[in-house]
Amino acid sequence: MKAIETALEGCFIIEPKIIGDSRGYFFESFNESNFAEAIKQEVHFVQDNQSFSSYGVLRGLHAQAGEYAQAKLVRVLQGEVLDVTVDFRRDSPTYLQHVSVVLSAENKRQLFVPRGFLHGFLVLSQTAEFFYKCDNFYNKDAEIGVKFDDPTLAIDWKIALDELIISEKDQILPYLNQLDR
Repeated sequence: MKAIETALEGCFIIEPKIIGDSRGYFFESFNESNFAEAIKQEVHFVQDNQSFSSYGVLRGLHAQAGEYAQAKLVRVLQGEVLDVTVDFRRDSPTYLQHVSVVLSAENKRQLFVPRGFLHGFLVLSQTAEFFYKCDNFYNKDAEIGVKFDDPTLAIDWKIALDELIISEKDQILPYLNQLDR
């Protein structure tokens, strides 16, 4: 496994070692001790989640606040997504900066999203199956978010905004200038 640090401290692109031959391939998607060594911190995942979406579905930008904050290890089992994470840690030198990474079944990359980051993704393929591990349990009352098209963040979602399929919940998220920061 190779961990590539992004421009956001603590956020890593994970590239697994893939063993392939005429039968197909094998890779270890997670090994706690190798993972901790690669990102230089211990993370104990407690919950796995999976979603299936079609082209243009945008999920996010979400996070869990306070004691319910979650770190995530995300990957795509089928299809391709643009995965976006925003540093939402007020004391960070990269506060409100973001990283966008294409994750796909083909490239088998994963993204480690630390606690204190907003996270979202957009489906770029006809369909996509998205899988993620969390180091804390979901709590609906602790969920926070920022609107996907916030001008301060200026995220390039790679497709026209009128092609996006967004839940009602995500459509009514606040812009940064509407939050008490």
